[in-house]
Amino acid sequence: MIATRHAVRGLASRRVTPHLAIVTKPASSPLTAGSSRPTVAVIGAGFSGVLTAVHLLRAPDGPRVLLIERGPRFGRGAAYSSANAGHLLNVRGANMSALPDAPGHFLEWLGVNQAEGERVFVTRDRYGAYLQSLLREAAGAAAGRLAFEHDDAVDVARTSGGWSVGLAMGRRVKVDAVVLAIGNLAPPAPEGVSEDVMKSDRWVADPWAWIETKAAATGDVLLIGSGLTAVDVALSIGESEPNAQILALSRHGLAPRAHAPIHAVAARREPPSGSVRKVLRQIRNEAREDWRAAIDSLRPHIQELWRSWSVTERQRFLRHARPWWEVSRHRLAPEVAADLDRLTAAGLFAVAGGRLVSLTLAPGGLEAVWRPRGGSALQRRRVGMAINCAGPLSDVERARDPLIAGLIRAGLARSDACRLGLDVDLASRLIGADGTVEGLYAVGPLTRGQVYEMTSVPDIRIQAADVARTLLAELTGRVAGSLADGPDGKTDPLTRALGLYLSERTAELDVEIQDKSASRRMRSAWELRGRREALDEVAAWLEARKTDA
Repeated sequence: MIATRHAVRGLASRRVTPHLAIVTKPASSPLTAGSSRPTVAVIGAGFSGVLTAVHLLRAPDGPRVLLIERGPRFGRGAAYSSANAGHLLNVRGANMSALPDAPGHFLEWLGVNQAEGERVFVTRDRYGAYLQSLLREAAGAAAGRLAFEHDDAVDVARTSGGWSVGLAMGRRVKVDAVVLAIGNLAPPAPEGVSEDVMKSDRWVADPWAWIETKAAATGDVLLIGSGLTAVDVALSIGESEPNAQILALSRHGLAPRAHAPIHAVAARREPPSGSVRKVLRQIRNEAREDWRAAIDSLRPHIQELWRSWSVTERQRFLRHARPWWEVSRHRLAPEVAADLDRLTAAGLFAVAGGRLVSLTLAPGGLEAVWRPRGGSALQRRRVGMAINCAGPLSDVERARDPLIAGLIRAGLARSDACRLGLDVDLASRLIGADGTVEGLYAVGPLTRGQVYEMTSVPDIRIQAADVARTLLAELTGRVAGSLADGPDGKTDPLTRALGLYLSERTAELDVEIQDKSASRRMRSAWELRGRREALDEVAAWLEARKTDA
């Protein structure tokens, strides 16, 4: 058993050496001038941004893409920047394809079969290399249509002919459409942390940047938060400072649960319905036999269920059920869970539930004071340093990002009803003070308020493809990259109507047909082969529906 585990770990951490060439083009470059193609600015070059760019570049008649990234590397983002071999993804390799219509793509790139893909959890670094390879391939096939801007986008403004993106270095870039793909919003400093602490070298505000520096921990460590980030930080500290004691403090004192070593396919179930209380009652009943299967069986229906709830029900879920859902839904790779168990058994890692009251400088370090969950007597502890692992900001109106704040202030965006992110329509277009904003899109965690589950690869890969498809139709007057004309070159009204329906009403199509594979075949047929083939797919679905009835 030990030999098998080491074999999987070796596969997961195997690295490739090619690097993604970064070319920073100025605003006056050929990318933005002298061509009839429109230009799309994609702000953020993590998973969401890279996938959106790849789909736009794959369309032969697609636009030019300006990929803007403030981080050190394109195609990595915070999620895939760690080079630590112990930092594994929390999703099995078999479900990590970046391409929704090619579920085996990542396994083919990795060089493993489906059976092995069901049990392997690759390193974050390895997956980052995969994303960069996708971007390289798309850029090579669309020569001259991709440019990189290594800068921070701090402002987006509407112009008479499109949009203008302001960069931190002072320049502005004119584009025809903008996609916000900035990932999770950075968490603010937790309440109770003093200004003196935040200015000292004993406080770490960005755990991933700290890990990259390979800096040594100072004495015992307080982690504020006990989720996936806290686990990765704890394992890093355990490697570099094997005697350091680590305390993870969070409101509920919950740590992520572990995946089973072997993936069991969840039984198909009817879509759940009803209030939060009713759905949770159903899940608890099913969890008596296998809690993982109960959670996984609900997973395909989360977005539909979230949409069906009123704002009051959504807020009820966020207040009472979210912490337990998160630790059960977003689980640890078995190897990571085993490493964490060893730290815990050795007395080097513990999780406490409570609210931080104060974190202040003290002789030789810091003093943390917290009120335990369910208790009233304060607890105190001296530590050498503290690291903010609180997870992403869950209230967009508290965001410190000047880009987000500026969009809201200008009326080009607004928070969703639960303030999880920005409000978007079913095509992921931003909704501002005056309604839907044409040409301004968001992809990834910023759109959580629309569907709740929009933070992992299986969700974002579909959204990125759909946004690219809608953008192609909007920008070029064509439908998903195919001509909306008949054989004589003139516009066919039926063609245009069908194309708009397939490209712009993605979510409604999935709901109405209740079969995402069928609706996706219809849209794919339209993209690749035109009206006749798309109508054939519609006819096939209608015939199948008649047969089933």
